[in-house]
Amino acid sequence: MAALDRQHRRGFLASIAAAGVFGLEAARQGAVAAIVNTDVSKLPPYGNGTLPAAIRSRAIGGINGLTIHVLESGFEVPGRPAVLLLHGFPELAYSWRKVMLPLAAAGFHVIAPDRRGYGRTTGWDDAYDVDLEPFAVLNRVRDALALVSAFGHRNVVSVIGHDFGSPLAAWCALIRPDVFRSLVMMSAPFSGPPALPFNSADQSPAVVRPLTNIDEQLAALPRPRKYYMQYYATRDANHDMQFAPQGLHAFLRAYYHYKSADWKDNKPFPLKARTADELAKLPTYYVMDLDKGMAETVALAMPSPSEVAACKWLTEAELSVYAAEYARTGFQGGLDEYRCNFDTKQNSDLRLFASRTIDVPAMFIAGRSDWGAYQTPGALEAMRNSVCTHFSGVHLLDGAGHWVQQEQPEQVNELLLRFLRQQH
Repeated sequence: MAALDRQHRRGFLASIAAAGVFGLEAARQGAVAAIVNTDVSKLPPYGNGTLPAAIRSRAIGGINGLTIHVLESGFEVPGRPAVLLLHGFPELAYSWRKVMLPLAAAGFHVIAPDRRGYGRTTGWDDAYDVDLEPFAVLNRVRDALALVSAFGHRNVVSVIGHDFGSPLAAWCALIRPDVFRSLVMMSAPFSGPPALPFNSADQSPAVVRPLTNIDEQLAALPRPRKYYMQYYATRDANHDMQFAPQGLHAFLRAYYHYKSADWKDNKPFPLKARTADELAKLPTYYVMDLDKGMAETVALAMPSPSEVAACKWLTEAELSVYAAEYARTGFQGGLDEYRCNFDTKQNSDLRLFASRTIDVPAMFIAGRSDWGAYQTPGALEAMRNSVCTHFSGVHLLDGAGHWVQQEQPEQVNELLLRFLRQQH
């Protein structure tokens, strides 16, 4: 409750000029940019008129300290089996809009939340100087578990995650396979829990060697670079993106374009190892120039007006939904998930599951033009060969980059429905 009181005291409306709803008050670096306990019922309808009537928007209170905003379809008939959809970064429940109705038409109750730190879900702390524990993996699994229970489901037929929602979905299935009965990962492969030292009791104490610092190696390249997760963990990242010089709408347009199949230089291939020279082959949205933020990085890939007009998978009206939500909340809630990757306590906690496999049926989908499948060398192979014991395949879809369920929804829906029918 103290955290909620602090949020009420410091909260103020940030710009959502992209949607033309509220006035503008520019937050300076270090200021709080989001109201995470605002009364969302007073906001314009979610989706700004772009959602089909059969998808409803609602808020569910009492979920692990949150009031979670969800999009829901297939709710008209009680007792349907459920499917849970977990979005990534920088996305929203809205990112599943092209998947939800086909799944509902097949007989499922489809639940897509704005996850902790995103959109119209409230109750989370948006400050940079915050306890990261609520954003850690185990607590985010609690969020998902509590949401499923609140809807009156003892289990879901499948948990389906995209981007950062993909490893979260994998953790859900690994930790509670009785609840999350199958798994679909999209765009981000899961390489398993962190390992513990094995068969070391009778070994002589090893000489402690400094760990290879990939960030230092990247910075030392002839063209100095940095990994995007390192950048996302910095204090400046939220302000750089939310208040991008080109404007938030243009920033998001360039970001989504740059990682899609529309950017023709997205021609991914497996990397040989996690070394600076190999990682430097990734596009700059993953391995950035050392002296640039993300807003400046993606500005170089801004599509032309004709390319924007030709983008049918993300129209200007649809993009304005993302711009309005992120103008109001900022990006810090999503960025805190990345910061948890560097958190010693989280990594220690996750070692509790060392060597544990995912034993429910699992599948992986990505765009053929998506570097996300290859950015961590060996992760795709580990997921396929050892992490998932009941794995039904890797599907790389033509005509899609990172935003696969938006770029090629028909292909994604066909794969999902075939997979779900096998489980139910």
